[in-house]
Amino acid sequence: MDEIRYTLLSDGPSDRALIPLLTWVLREKGDVNRVQAEWADLGRLPKPPKSLCDRILSAIDLFPCDLLFVHRDAEREEPEKRYEEIRSAIREATSRGFQTPAVCVVPVQMTEAWLLFDEFAIRLAAGNPNGKDPLNLPELPKIEQIPNPKDILFQVLREASGLTARRLKKFNLAGARIRITELISDFSPLRALSAFQELERTVLILSQKGWIFDI
Repeated sequence: MDEIRYTLLSDGPSDRALIPLLTWVLREKGDVNRVQAEWADLGRLPKPPKSLCDRILSAIDLFPCDLLFVHRDAEREEPEKRYEEIRSAIREATSRGFQTPAVCVVPVQMTEAWLLFDEFAIRLAAGNPNGKDPLNLPELPKIEQIPNPKDILFQVLREASGLTARRLKKFNLAGARIRITELISDFSPLRALSAFQELERTVLILSQKGWIFDI
């Protein structure tokens, strides 16, 4: 496929940080040249859908696409439980007319675990690219074992900013978190992580099958 248009349905607004990563995966494993991405912002609806099935159907209705990425953090659950939750919601949506190819995105623990590997991108996102203070990033193969990578990422961003206490209070942590992936051109180091391997494997299989809907 020369061009693909995808929509990301995520757990929360900060998870739209996944868009540059997903675009990179599609180019690497999906054999796609041009990619158009949208984040399904359902929170602005007067009555945002609650169940995952309803959210999938709303995302497709409001953000039509060739491919839907459905994200859920594994958090403290086994990843397979999250995969099955997504598959179950897709099956239910299928019974209501959903026919768009879909890919599960399930970071072990949470999305922030995938943002902790590129020190320069973190320093840039923190607005202090020439900072010298050590960031002590966790070893990549151990990132999936960290219970709360969001806390670690926020602490790393604070340290990378080099800001003093008073200015640190005004530091836009949420904005810096989302900007990290926009500053990364190569996500291949994440291939050390099982959840990222599964994401790439699924995209590759779907591509080889001609992007045909299959659950």
